[in-house]
Amino acid sequence: MSHTAHIRSHRKPRRTASSTIAMRAGVAGGVLSTLAVAGASGSANAAEPVAQTLELPTLTADLAAQVAQSADATQQAAANYQLQAERDAAAAEAAKEAKADLAEAKKKAEAKKKAAEEARKAAAERAARDAERATLSAAATTTTTTASVPTGGSVATVIAFLQAQVGDAYVMGASGPNAWDCSSLVQAAFRQVGVDLPRVSQDQSMVGTDVSLSNLQVGDILYWGGKGSAYHVGVYIGGGQYLDAANPSKGVVIQDLSGYPASGAVRVL
Repeated sequence: MSHTAHIRSHRKPRRTASSTIAMRAGVAGGVLSTLAVAGASGSANAAEPVAQTLELPTLTADLAAQVAQSADATQQAAANYQLQAERDAAAAEAAKEAKADLAEAKKKAEAKKKAAEEARKAAAERAARDAERATLSAAATTTTTTASVPTGGSVATVIAFLQAQVGDAYVMGASGPNAWDCSSLVQAAFRQVGVDLPRVSQDQSMVGTDVSLSNLQVGDILYWGGKGSAYHVGVYIGGGQYLDAANPSKGVVIQDLSGYPASGAVRVL
């Protein structure tokens, strides 16, 4: 026996059968509880899928700089495209204006060319008319410049003949039947009533009796230019109008005396 066995507090408690059984039951129960918990945990782990977490890369200073540069480049490209579009539009507008200017310049050049051509034709007509006057005047120097005016004569016949020729062509030196110059038409008209007039305008202005332009009668011969040097003739038909073989562009026409006043007039009927 231990020397402390007689001390009550140092004695080991005796294990009874019932306490031993209870201990064993507790240990067993704890083991089973542990196994149950482990099993439940394993089942739960087996039933739930494992979720993986992706870690995003950290935005470093270099990457941020690259992103900023890319944005700047995109903005600059857009600005360049816009500038190019504006330049293209401006170029198209300039081309359109240049085309319009060219068309206008061409139109003006054609008008100028036409005016020059008309001036050239007019000058040629004047030159040819002057040459004709000179030739006819020289040929008529041996003929009388005084018309023999009959006691009778029908002015109406003269006017009717002249009106029948309206629309005929003007051809310098021509004397009918479908083309005339100014003096040949007047000569042919008065020949219808037996009045034989000289062939050229200068001489026709010298025949008959001088008449004031304020006292004209139908059938009077009108002349333009000086008396004895007239360059054109026609016949007064009344109402402030006269009939003549005007020029190549007009032919034989009726015109207003107010638009081209005569220099003088003579009466042969």
